[in-house]
Amino acid sequence: IELPTFVILNFCPMSQIRAAIKGVYGYVPADVLSNKDLETMVDTNDEWIKARTGIEERHILKDPEKATSFMATQAVQGLLAKTGLSPLDIDLLICASVTPDYFFPDTGTLICYNIGAKNAFAYDIQAACSGFLFSATTGAKFIESGAYKNVVVVGADKMSSIVDYTDRATCILFGDAAGAILLQPNTEGFGLRDSWMRVDGVGAEFLYMKGGGSRNPATHETIDNKWHYIFQDGKPVFKAAVKGMSEAVNEILKRNNLSPDDIRFVVPHQANLRIIQAVADYLKFPMERVMVNIQKYGNTTSGTIPLCLWEWENQLKPGDHVILTSFGGGYTWGASLWTWAY
Repeated sequence: IELPTFVILNFCPMSQIRAAIKGVYGYVPADVLSNKDLETMVDTNDEWIKARTGIEERHILKDPEKATSFMATQAVQGLLAKTGLSPLDIDLLICASVTPDYFFPDTGTLICYNIGAKNAFAYDIQAACSGFLFSATTGAKFIESGAYKNVVVVGADKMSSIVDYTDRATCILFGDAAGAILLQPNTEGFGLRDSWMRVDGVGAEFLYMKGGGSRNPATHETIDNKWHYIFQDGKPVFKAAVKGMSEAVNEILKRNNLSPDDIRFVVPHQANLRIIQAVADYLKFPMERVMVNIQKYGNTTSGTIPLCLWEWENQLKPGDHVILTSFGGGYTWGASLWTWAY
């Protein structure tokens, strides 16, 4: 008997291996850059920033000798201590970042060296602000295949290294941070249930860093033109972000026969509070079930989603459904459905 396609895709016996989140940890640098501080640097003010972004402060890694791998290492070490896992137990580490220490070697390799993960392999994923979401889904596949038992996914960015602090349109938005999760196999129904990811490339001109790659390698011209800093055209990015994350969450709900009432929390990328509120309104999700901490950290790019999970994990219990959703430059966007495991 040939089963309908819907049944084939959604039938999931309890013995199926899923990748479950079994721990989460975050790291933010000690130094705080408040809106009041920014008032002394550019033509802006606290009220204007809060009204347009919801951000009150952000953390900055000021030490010039420390980069993204430092923050990622702190997050991963905290995760290992919390979960009781040895660095030697890690099979794979995936690092999501748009601010790697170097073009190569990759930041994931540096993290493994720092923590002593001698039995792992590692690589980086760069998908702008969707990097952590894409990385978590990718890491889950190594668990689901049965190949690995301990996969660490870390999202980390030192955004202050690519922000022009004379540009009031972008310098108010970004902060530095890292967050990490541990994925392990589960056969009791917990873990990643579904994911829906997309890219289209049409947004490349609206959010990017022009200099530094093979198209525009570093020269006096690229430096003089400030091409090594973030550029963002806010209006088209705002509209595309609301549309993309709303579309992604809707797809996840429809594909899994769920309603907003079935979801404990939506965990959106923290780019702008108005974007988050617009997505919640469109989806008819009450804001009390949408994780938000942008007021404290700003947009930490790959770090936003794990930072939210880290701060809210005490409000989650086994069996809760959580949807992660993001939107990033390029454009990249998507959502994933997880059943919380602890």
